[in-house]
Order: sequence, then C-alpha cells, then structure tokens
Amino acid sequence: MPLRDINDLEKLKKINAALVSRVERSMDQQGNAFSLFQTAISLENRVRTRTEELHSTLRRLEQSNIDLSAAKENAELANLSKTRFLAAASHDVLQPLNAAHLSVSALAEVQTSDEGRKLVRQVERSLETMEDLLRTLLDISKLDAGVVKPDIGDVSLEALFSSLRSDFQPVAALKQLSLKFRPVNAVVRSDRTLLRRILQNILSNALGYTRSGGVLVGTRHRGDTIRIDVADTGCGIPEDQREAVFEEFHRGTLPANAELDGGGLGLGLAIVRRMAGALGHPVTFSSKVGRGTIFHIDVPVGIGAPADAIASAASLERPRGYGLFGTKVLLVENDIEVLEAMTFLLERWQCLVRAATSTDDALDMLGDTDWVPDIVIADQHLDGGDLGTATISEVRNYLGRTVPALIVTADSSEEIAKAARAGGIELMRKPLKPAQLRALLAHLLA
Repeated sequence: MPLRDINDLEKLKKINAALVSRVERSMDQQGNAFSLFQTAISLENRVRTRTEELHSTLRRLEQSNIDLSAAKENAELANLSKTRFLAAASHDVLQPLNAAHLSVSALAEVQTSDEGRKLVRQVERSLETMEDLLRTLLDISKLDAGVVKPDIGDVSLEALFSSLRSDFQPVAALKQLSLKFRPVNAVVRSDRTLLRRILQNILSNALGYTRSGGVLVGTRHRGDTIRIDVADTGCGIPEDQREAVFEEFHRGTLPANAELDGGGLGLGLAIVRRMAGALGHPVTFSSKVGRGTIFHIDVPVGIGAPADAIASAASLERPRGYGLFGTKVLLVENDIEVLEAMTFLLERWQCLVRAATSTDDALDMLGDTDWVPDIVIADQHLDGGDLGTATISEVRNYLGRTVPALIVTADSSEEIAKAARAGGIELMRKPLKPAQLRALLAHLLA
C-alpha cells in the first residue's frame, strides 16, 4: 500500500520506527565492518613491525655468530702461535742449557774437594729446575692448543715400572722413604711417553709430600681396564682442595722437612689432568689428611705382546754399564758451545772424538780409512739446512754398514721421533743428562 493512501498516524509512526531501526542496524553493521577493517590493518602493521624486528634480530645474531667464529679462530691461531713461539724459544734456550749441563758434568769429574762437588751439584739442580719449567710450560701450551696427538700402542707395565723405579729409587733413598712396585705382567693400551709422564708427576708429588713411610705402586684388573694405584703415606689432601690441586701453580702445604723435587712449581698435577684428558684415562684420588693419598689411573687393557718383546723393553730400561774407553765417536753439531762441551765430556770418558758441523764435514772426516766411527752422535738441525737423520743415513751408506747412531736435539716434535724410529736411530732430548747419555752409549756399543 502506498504511503499516501495511509491516513492512520499511529501506523505511520510504526512504519517510520521500523525504517529507522533498519537504517540503524545497517549503519551498525557497516560500523562493525569498518572496525574490523581497521583492526585488520592494525594487526597487519604490527605483524610487519614484529617481522622486521625478528629479521633484524636474526641478522644481528648471524653477525654475532660470525664474530664469535672469527674470534674463536683468532684465539686458536693465537694459541698455536703461542705454542710455536714457546717451542722456538724453548729450543733456543735449551741449546745453551744443554751446553751448560755438559760443561757442569765435565767440571764435576775434575772436582777433588767436597766443597767443589757441592757447588757443582747446586748448579746442576738449578739447571734441572730451569729445564723442567721450560718443558712443562711447553707441554701445557701444546696440550691446551690440542696439538698433542697420542701415539697409542701396547705398553708393558713391567717395563714402565722398571724405568720409574730406577729414576725414583735414589730420590726415595735420599729421603729415607720406601718405594715399592708390585710385580705386574700386564700390557695396556696407551701412549707410553704420556703415561710415563703422568706416573712420573704423581710419583714426584707423592714422594715430595711424604715425610715418613713411603709410596706403593700397584695395579688392579677392573673388567676391560687396569687401574694403576699410586699410594703414599703423606700429609693428604683436604676436601676443600680436591679440585684446586689440579690447577696451575697450586701447591699444597708441605709437611715439615719435606721438599718437592724440581723446585715445587705446582704444575705436576695440572700436566697430569691435561695428559690424562688427551689419552682418555680417568684420573681420580682418595685422600685422608694426615694419613695419605691414593691416585687411580684407569687404562684400557692391551691386546698383549710377546714375552720376549716385553723382556727386551725391560732390558732397555736397565742399560748395562760397559766402558767407553777407546770408542771412536763421530760428533755432528753446529752449535759451537755445545760441540766443545760435548767433545770435552766424551774425551773425559776416554772416547776418540772427531767433530763436524754439517753433512759434508762429517763425510770428510771419513776420508781416513784407518778411522771408522763406532757410533755417530748428531744434532737434528745442522748448518746449511742439513738434518741429522739424513747425515746419519749418508754416513751409513758411505761406510756400508748400519753404525749405531744417536740423534740429540732440543726439538720436541713428533716428526723427529718418527724419523728416528724409521731410521733405527736412538733419540735423546736436550738438555742431556750426562749419566743417561753414557748409559745409552754403553748399551748401543754393547
């Protein structure tokens, strides 16, 4: 019905109210849609902002990772540079130190008074302390840099214990302490040199911190491992120092009248922990203050070795004392001070020495057919870039026989040790201990 045909006022009001209500609902719906539209835009802006912030954070994190990686690489390079520097510095320092050792040893042999011998011994102890400190600092640097690569093989514990017994028995006797090694017929898987250093440092500490009683070294089988125990009757380690004893330059309280060998630098157990970590040999200890300490080293069982090989290794640890009278020695050394000191020492032992500084010099010494060396002693790094191992090889080729030979060097790298082993050449590190040199020469010439 058209509106103009409606005469009832109330009906018109109702129709008007219905129209107004419909318009209002329509406007409300449009308002809600607009509100939703605005909300969507706001959310989109917030999402975009958060996304940009996240991307920015990720970029910063990525840059931080790059910076950390670069810093880590720089730190590793710095560590390696430090190791190389220490190796070079120790080599340069060990050369004159070696000459001093040899000269002092020769001086000791000509001393006739007790006072003179006492002074010589004091100088020797100072030189040994300096040598121990240099070698220990170099070892710590190498271990921290991760450049020490263990040479794992079968190690006869009986031969190892025999070697340690001969080294430490005089120390124990001097302090009136007992030192016992229980007999053991076992082979373990380890690096012989590193395992020996571990036991050497623990034994040195055990004897140093023990006033009365002594030290006992023994073993126990524990499944597929062998536990090496080093027990002492020393002052013990307090509970609050159980971790501190493995830190550098930490020294416990010495008992009265006790004295640590090597000056007590507090580096022994720091080296033990690093070497044991490199080998994967757990090192633990139990201790009671005033009663003593037992150190435990767990080492994997070896696959075994022939009995004659073990006997041979053990025999090498106990060189026989043959004389050197009349021994012809070809000495190849480019450091003049070391050359003179070594020559003087060998001549004091009644050896007949011919000295050279390079491979060509050494071969020139062989021109006299009436003089054929019984043994060749050579430094590894010679004049003109010559290597001692190569010099020995050329001398042997010239003579047509495998003359006994010894490389004496301050270079502690594994490459030299491998080259010496490959050439059937004995190896000694500078600075030399004359007594050990004499014993080795006697063994090689036997």
